[in-house]
Amino acid sequence: MKLIKRFLKIRWLSSLAFLAVMFIITGLVNPGFFTYSNIIECFNSSVVFTLLAVGVAFVIMTGEIDVSIGSTMGLAAAIAGMLAQRGQSWGLMIVYSIVIGLLIGLVNGYGVAVLGVPSLIFTLGTTGIIRGLVYVFSGGKTTENFAGTFTNFGSQTLFGQITIYYTIVLVIVIVTHLLLTQTRSGKYFIAVGDNVGGATLIGIPVTATKIVAYVLCGIFAAISGVAFASKYGQVNIVAGAGYEMSAIAACVLGGISLSGGQGNLAGAAIGAVIMSTISRLLVFIGLSSDFDNTIKGVMLISIVVIDALMQRRSAETARRERLVARASGSAR
Repeated sequence: MKLIKRFLKIRWLSSLAFLAVMFIITGLVNPGFFTYSNIIECFNSSVVFTLLAVGVAFVIMTGEIDVSIGSTMGLAAAIAGMLAQRGQSWGLMIVYSIVIGLLIGLVNGYGVAVLGVPSLIFTLGTTGIIRGLVYVFSGGKTTENFAGTFTNFGSQTLFGQITIYYTIVLVIVIVTHLLLTQTRSGKYFIAVGDNVGGATLIGIPVTATKIVAYVLCGIFAAISGVAFASKYGQVNIVAGAGYEMSAIAACVLGGISLSGGQGNLAGAAIGAVIMSTISRLLVFIGLSSDFDNTIKGVMLISIVVIDALMQRRSAETARRERLVARASGSAR
């Protein structure tokens, strides 16, 4: 029993167990799902969502939010598509995406951390601006007919049917997870989200940490745009719309608290697989993919409510323990 409770406290392991249960239920309903190709494709298809979820995880850990990641992805995808039409190199696309993400992240970080504007309001404003830029750069048309091997690269595999894209993303997740958990500056994100006042008192640069979180979020979102353009072979003017909800839901499913100060990138990556897999599993179960957004919305609300109840219970338990400690001290 203690082992089960300890397992449940490791929230990313709970998310992994939830993913396994989803696979098992789908396989029981439709045994045709239980093939290596189907299961590994669930991971290969999560590349875009994983990059988005890992990026926004930095921001959520600090206790803030960023709803502009979908439009950032769309802008980077449109620009990557236009560069691909002209036969430009991958290196140039990556440089452009990093610059785009960096600038958007700096703007969001400055507005939230320095000016003190509520993160939801400020990033909603930048969402509108960025989405307008997508229309400007694309001329209001779908960007397509990419030249070269741009659309074929993502489907190439390295080993065990795992694509090059997912392999690269997996390496990125592992490296960033280690940096976040094993380095002093990496632990700043959790510390700021857990207690801003306490973090300030012990010398953690709160403002700089939040700005860095937004910059990393913007860069990850922009790089996901390059992967999106390569994967789908075309970019329409609303590309990325609604992706922010899935990315945030992936973080919450992965055990990252929306109030900040809790979670890790491994959980965000697992949550991204869950969110990107739902529509695929619905097909095997025999339901229409039209239920996709509805199910994601229900899952997000359910997990947020559960997280809020757990936070409240944790706070009440801590307060009760403090009262007991004070009472026993007074008795002496």
